[in-house]
Amino acid sequence: MAKAEQIAQMQRGAGFVAALDQSGGSTPKALRLYGVPEETYGSEDQMYDLIHQMRTRIATAPAFTGQKVIGAILFEMTMDRDIAGRPAAHYLWEERRVVPFLKIDKGLEDPAQGVRVMKAIPDLSDTLKRASDNGIFGTKARSVIDAADAQGIAANVAQQFRIGDEVLDNDMVPIIEPEVTISIADKAEAEAILLDTILSELENVPADRQVMLKLTLPESPGHYAPLVAHPRVMRVVALSGGYSRAEANARLAANSGMIASFSRALTEGLAAQQSDAEFNGALGQAIDEIHAASIT
Repeated sequence: MAKAEQIAQMQRGAGFVAALDQSGGSTPKALRLYGVPEETYGSEDQMYDLIHQMRTRIATAPAFTGQKVIGAILFEMTMDRDIAGRPAAHYLWEERRVVPFLKIDKGLEDPAQGVRVMKAIPDLSDTLKRASDNGIFGTKARSVIDAADAQGIAANVAQQFRIGDEVLDNDMVPIIEPEVTISIADKAEAEAILLDTILSELENVPADRQVMLKLTLPESPGHYAPLVAHPRVMRVVALSGGYSRAEANARLAANSGMIASFSRALTEGLAAQQSDAEFNGALGQAIDEIHAASIT
């Protein structure tokens, strides 16, 4: 029953997916923006304790519920910890009605052919089984496109769909994220190649399965409409990619059918030093703004 409810929520829910999956490389920056400088902690364990405190504060805030936040992507160490005394994924779904996903990629290879593909994911089958046992609905894996190189983009997307097949075989839904860097000069050209490449890969997805896509907000509004309408696609979500929340929301509102999956744009304006009332107010405003852009 829970799985059917979660599928329905991800297919049709009027809301967005929160990205709470900052990893080792991005955690120091996330903490710094949150008002916690690197000199505050002396070890990696302390760093992860602090970022978990931030994520817990977000997940337990009054506005963070399935009414507007339909899903949340977790870092693996978050999945392994508790939120408010309960395993994180169970807390999100059972207490908040927020569908839990797990970030599974382990970083990026060096650039080649205008892309950065994912590093190998050791013990992926074990991770997927553990995720399923922990109540995780789906996964997310990120790679990067830095140029409009057709061969590089084809290799990047093919790798994503191969990982996605393994996720689907474990009865979970993959979020496939080939991020296009927002600062590249040929962004629109890269997005045109990416659309064609994804459409080609979707032809190999069985009719009874669906994937999700997490894509950079495109230069041309409505560019990804064929993916939004595709029967093999459960949902198309957008990353903020370095845009401010205001610009990300404006771009998102121009792309009917896409919903947000923001990380930095969601936490913009939040600070460890805020009182609970200040923090909850700032987060509530962010959620309202991102939700409005997602349902436009």
